[in-house]
Amino acid sequence: MFGKSERAEELAADITDFTAVRGRSLWRDAMDRFLRNKAAMASVFVLGLIVLFVIFGPLVAQWSNEEIDWNRMGDIRGQGMPSVETGHYFGLDDLGRDLYSRVIQATRTSLLVGLIGAAMALLVGTAYGVIAGFYGGRLDSVMMRFVDILLAIPLTLVLILILVIAGRSFTTLFIALGAVSWLTMSRIVRGQTLTLKTREFIEAARAGGVSEGKIIFRHILPNLMGVVIVYASLLVPEMILAESFISFLGLGISEPMTSLGRLIAEGAGTMAYGTLWQLLFPLFFYVTIIITMFFIGDGLRDALDPKDR
Repeated sequence: MFGKSERAEELAADITDFTAVRGRSLWRDAMDRFLRNKAAMASVFVLGLIVLFVIFGPLVAQWSNEEIDWNRMGDIRGQGMPSVETGHYFGLDDLGRDLYSRVIQATRTSLLVGLIGAAMALLVGTAYGVIAGFYGGRLDSVMMRFVDILLAIPLTLVLILILVIAGRSFTTLFIALGAVSWLTMSRIVRGQTLTLKTREFIEAARAGGVSEGKIIFRHILPNLMGVVIVYASLLVPEMILAESFISFLGLGISEPMTSLGRLIAEGAGTMAYGTLWQLLFPLFFYVTIIITMFFIGDGLRDALDPKDR
């Protein structure tokens, strides 16, 4: 009798001490892999510092980005050099304006161009690719032939034509970048959708009477998020590169707005006068942003790669 009672108490204790093992979602596993990627995390930290510089940098600026220092603009190579005493931490540009404030403005503009341009491409390209891939048939053929025709045209030429016809403004630049950047995204999403719509869970949803709209939003789009996020992260530096190239040609944002590409073009034009700082400071922020974004994109690609799960 007593032996059975003791055995029952031991079993009860074992049940009490049992701890259920919780399942881990695929997104949680991807986040853990991304956090273990040292290069990606270092890039996130550096990019975070740049964002903090853009947000809080104006608080320590002693000159605005449009204000001209008339006392020093005549001697840019002498009194226009970087100096803490004069309040021109990055020196002056060729027109006597504070380069520190202009670099902050240019960095903010380039980051916004990259993020908003990539977001526009993400929305348009994803919607276009999902519709073409999911419904297929003649609609898919017509939609993708239209994409092929646009891809046959040099995208830089299209971008320049839009800016020349519509005018050089902040809004026009966003529209132009979004108009030429969604094409590759649509082809990637369309290919993934063609693969997903033949999977068993999609067929089961159709057999269960689920509408096509619900299948797209509940099954297709969630399974596309990994590919879309990775490509969008790599699209941000591409948008910054495209804007910088256009600004370097003098067709980008017009004054008083500026961007890193425009500052680099201005600095390259004044190198012969010994004002190297006008090129080095914007070039440093430009290269740093591009490198960190590519490392973050690579980290996301490795974290969301199904082969690593």
